[in-house]
Amino acid sequence: MDQQQENQPSSTRVDRKIVEKNRRNHMKNLYSELNSLLPSYNPKQVVALPDQIDEATEYIKSLEAKVRMAKEKKERLIMERKRTRSGFSSDFEARGNLKPPKMEIHETGSVLRVILTCGIDDHFVFCEIIRILHEENVDVINTSYSVVGDSVIHVVLGEVGQSMFQSGASKVSEKLKWFVNRSICDEEMDPNVMGF
Repeated sequence: MDQQQENQPSSTRVDRKIVEKNRRNHMKNLYSELNSLLPSYNPKQVVALPDQIDEATEYIKSLEAKVRMAKEKKERLIMERKRTRSGFSSDFEARGNLKPPKMEIHETGSVLRVILTCGIDDHFVFCEIIRILHEENVDVINTSYSVVGDSVIHVVLGEVGQSMFQSGASKVSEKLKWFVNRSICDEEMDPNVMGF
């Protein structure tokens, strides 16, 4: 024993031993808890403390890498969605149209009335609307159009079948709006609506 320990009362030395023992037990419990969080944890298997720490370190690094990859993927998806939305409008601007098409949908019972206003060169929009209606089993009763300046106004009348009467008109309306406006987020859309 050194001089300093000899000068300390024995009760102080015992207190320090107890504090140190409690600290070691507390650390042992923390290591055990950390080890129990690892995917390879087996309560029947005894693993040396340095190995536990190494395994926990590797596992934490792998989780950090997964989080980093998930963030990068999320950013790519957000950028892709922004490009898709802005690209739709840019397509019209690239062809000389300053305004993207506009559409009104009126539902009266089983009858859908779609009024589409688009540029003279944007016939594909009208064709796509007819395709969507056909895909959704809407009978196209009548179509008409008129040219006003550099715009074409298409009017499409369609009838929703009896089997789809309750929710069909709304579902078709949502698909048409999504196609023309590209303004409804994927999260807000019904998965069935996004299936085209």
